[in-house]
Amino acid sequence: MKQKTCAHCAKPFIPARPMQAVCGPRCAVGKVKADKAKGRRELKARKEAMKTLADLTKEAQVAFNAFIRWRDRLAGHGCISCGQPLNWGAPGIRSHQVDAGHYRSRGSAPHLRFDDANCHAQCVQCNRYGSGMAVDYRIGLIERIGLAEVERLEADNTPKKITREELSRVRETCREKLKALKNQPVAGIRGAQ
Repeated sequence: MKQKTCAHCAKPFIPARPMQAVCGPRCAVGKVKADKAKGRRELKARKEAMKTLADLTKEAQVAFNAFIRWRDRLAGHGCISCGQPLNWGAPGIRSHQVDAGHYRSRGSAPHLRFDDANCHAQCVQCNRYGSGMAVDYRIGLIERIGLAEVERLEADNTPKKITREELSRVRETCREKLKALKNQPVAGIRGAQ
């Protein structure tokens, strides 16, 4: 038989069977694993391409909100509006008692939706049932980030259309930041994740 090149390691070999593509059992196993990994990457890319702008926005918002909650949890902040301690629940489990509340709402200022300075941990009572407690939020925000930064947020009315690439970047960046934060110990909680 004619000499072939191994489809996995690229070394020349003489096949024992007519349709043999690899030089031996190790390369056969390696090629199968490589093909599966390639198939998973291609499937992931196809799924990502099928996502709508709304799907990407939702995924980016979930990742951003999780990052904001962990950022403020590690800093030991209370509710940005009422100042009360936040109920974080059991370690590693979202208690549904803490929201990532936006100072300027996502509806009225969608261009600030992913701005770290515009979003802080807030108790559900203030965020959902107190309509965000805007006046108290502003007071807490000035204490936390300063008047100049609050005025920048209030003055920013620049319309901006966010692209698929930007949403994907926000999602991945927030996931990376969250992963880094989760590796840090949470004050007063042993074994927090």
